[in-house]
Amino acid sequence: MLDLSFQYPAWFLIFCALLGLGYALLLYYRDTTFRDQAPKLNRWLGLMRWLSVTFLSALLLSPLLKSYFTETKKPIVVLAQDQSESIASDLQGEAFERYKQDWASLKNALSEDYEVHELAFGDQVREGVDFTFTDKVSNFSELLRGVYDLYGGQNLGAVVLASDGIYNEGSNPAYSDAPLSAPVYTVALGDTTPKKDLLVKRVFHNKIAYLGDKFTLQIDLAATNLAGKQTVVTVSKSSDSGLKQLQSIPVNLSGNDFFTTKEIQLDADQAGVVSYIISAAVLPGEASTSNNRREIFIDVLDARQKILLLANSPHPDLSALKTTLESNKNYQVSTAYINDPGLDILKYDFVVLHNLPSSTNDLTGLLNKMNEKRIPRLFIAGMQTAYPALGRAQSLVSLQSDGSQSDEVQGRVSPQFAAFSLSPRVLEELPKFNPMTSAFGNFGATPQAQVLLRKRIGKVDTDQPLLAVGETNGIKTGILLGEGLWRWRLFDFLQHQNHEIFDELVGKTVQYLSLKEDKRKFRVTLDKNIFNENEPVSFGGELYNDNYELTNDPDVAMSIRNRDGKEFTYTFNKLGKAYTLNAGILPVGPYNYKATVNFNGQNLVYEGRFSVQPIELELFETTANHSVLRQLSAKFGGETVFAPQLASIADKIKANETVKPVMYQTTQTNPLINLKWIFALLALLLAGEWFLRRYFGAY
Repeated sequence: MLDLSFQYPAWFLIFCALLGLGYALLLYYRDTTFRDQAPKLNRWLGLMRWLSVTFLSALLLSPLLKSYFTETKKPIVVLAQDQSESIASDLQGEAFERYKQDWASLKNALSEDYEVHELAFGDQVREGVDFTFTDKVSNFSELLRGVYDLYGGQNLGAVVLASDGIYNEGSNPAYSDAPLSAPVYTVALGDTTPKKDLLVKRVFHNKIAYLGDKFTLQIDLAATNLAGKQTVVTVSKSSDSGLKQLQSIPVNLSGNDFFTTKEIQLDADQAGVVSYIISAAVLPGEASTSNNRREIFIDVLDARQKILLLANSPHPDLSALKTTLESNKNYQVSTAYINDPGLDILKYDFVVLHNLPSSTNDLTGLLNKMNEKRIPRLFIAGMQTAYPALGRAQSLVSLQSDGSQSDEVQGRVSPQFAAFSLSPRVLEELPKFNPMTSAFGNFGATPQAQVLLRKRIGKVDTDQPLLAVGETNGIKTGILLGEGLWRWRLFDFLQHQNHEIFDELVGKTVQYLSLKEDKRKFRVTLDKNIFNENEPVSFGGELYNDNYELTNDPDVAMSIRNRDGKEFTYTFNKLGKAYTLNAGILPVGPYNYKATVNFNGQNLVYEGRFSVQPIELELFETTANHSVLRQLSAKFGGETVFAPQLASIADKIKANETVKPVMYQTTQTNPLINLKWIFALLALLLAGEWFLRRYFGAY
C-alpha cells in the first residue's frame, strides 16, 4: 500500500497549479506564431508548459511516498538432539532406525506450518543432527543459552529436546537462567532401570607433582545391584615398556547402592607427563565394563637443581653448606674435590668453588667448560686461594693480596643491596656473628658487583666487600672473601637454638645465583602439558637473533610422535614476529615433539612431551535421569514424552495457542523526487514542448 504526504500543507498545490497556469498563459495566450500552421498547437504547448511548471513547483513542497509492507513470520521450532555417548548405549538396532524415522516424520509434519531448525548438543551446540552419538559430555545449560542467543529475538515457538537427562557439564537445566519464553517439549530416551554395574566414578588428584615428592589419589568407587561381591582396585603406571602395578586394594561391595572412597599415596619418581591406570576387577553380569577403568595424567616437574660443592681440600664449611642446602627439597647436593677422577662438571646446574682456584689448581680448563655451558658459580676464597688467578676468573671484585696473612672479619649487610631482600632479623643479628677468616689485602667492588656484605674488622666498618654477587660475562657469579661459615652456623644455633638466620643468608644467596634464565635462542611453548581429547593442541614459538630480537624469517618444522612411533609432521605459521601452530585434535596417549629450525648456519632444536587424556564422563552414568527432563518441561510450560511418542509432539505444538505466526508491518519512506519516472515525465514534457516549437519554426 502506498501513501503520499507533504512536508508542507497539501493545499499549497493550488498555488503550484496557478503558477503553472500563469506561466503557460503568459507564454502562449497571445502568441500568434503557430496560428497559421496549427491553430490548436498553442493549446497543447500551453498544457505541456502548465504541467511541467506545476510538477516542478510541487516538488518544492518535498512530497514523501510511504510504502507499507506486511510480512507473516512462521513460528520457529527448534529440534535439539543430545549427541553424547550415553544415548548410544540404549538407542541401537531396530529401535534406533525407528527413532530416526520418527524424527524425520516430526520434522516433516512441522515444516508445513513452522520454520524448523535442527541443533545437536553435547561438547558444543551446532546446527544439524547426524545421530552419531560421539560427544564426550552433555551440557544442557549451554544448549538453552545457545537457543536463546540464536532465536530469542525472533518468533521462537517451541523447543523439542531429546535426551536421556544425564548431564555432566554446566548447571542443572531445571535452574537454567536462559530467559526462554517458548515451551520446551522433552523426549525421554534411555532406561531408568538401575543395572548391575561397577565403576571407578571419579579420581581426584593434582595435575602437577614435583619429582621426589609423594602425591595422593582419591578414588571414588561405586556399584549398583552387586551386593555381596568383591573386587580389587589396582593402580598401575603406564610407560613405553608397559604397565607396572603399584598397588592393589580389595573392596567388599556391601550393598546394592554401594559407594566408597579410597586414598592411595604414590611416589613421583619419574619426570614428565606420567600416565596412571586405575581399574576395578570386572564382575559377572555388569552392564558396562568400560567404566571399570580410568586413566589419569600427572605432570611431574623436575624442579630440582644439581649443586656441586667443589673444594681444594676437606673443610668444615662444606658440611655446613651441604646441610643447609639439602634442607631445600629442590636441591640435589654433591661434594667433590678438584683432584677426584671422573669429575664431570657439566652435570651440575650450580657450583660452589671452595678455596679454588688454588696455587696447585688454576681451574682454567674447568672454568672454560663452565663458561661454555654458562653454569653459575660461587667462589669462597680462603687461605688456600690463589688470588691472582681468582681475580682473572671473575670481574666483581678487584683483588690485591697474596693470601699469606689474614684478618678476622665480621659481616654487615650493605643498605644499598637490592638484588633480593633479607628479613629484619638477619639485618640485626648477622653483625653479631663470630668472625670468619679473610685474607689480608686491598679489595674493591667493581661497578658490576652488588655488595651484600661488607667487612667489619674489629669495631671498624670498612667499604671492602665480604660477599658480592653479579654477572661475569653474562653468567651469574658470587664471591665470598672469607672462610669459616661453619662458625656462623654453630653460633646461630648457640644463640637461637636454630639455624634460621644462617639458612636464610645462604639459601637466598644460592637461590639468586642458581636461578635459571632461559637464554635459548629458540623456544617452543605449550599452554599446558595435558590436553583433553576434544581440545586442539596448540604451540607457540620464538626465535631470537644474536641481539635477542624476535625474528621469524626461517621456517620451523615440527614432528610429533605417539607411543606407537607414528610421526606427524607440521610447519609452523608465522604470526607477527613469532610462530604459531595448531596441530588439531590428537588421539589419546602420550606424545613427544621435536621442533627444528636452521638459523644463521645453526640447526636449533627444541624437544618436549605432552599427553592427551580421555574424557570418560559419559561412561560413568548408565541410568537415564528423566526427572531432569520433566522438571525442564514443567519450568517452560511444555510436556515430556517417550521416544515412541515422538511424532505426537507435532500435534501438541499445533494445539498450543501460544505458538502462533507473527505479522510484521514495515514502513518505507522515500522522497518523491528520487523516483526516476518523475524525472522521465518532466524530461518528456519539456523535450516535447521544445521539439514542437522547433518543428513548427519557433525558438
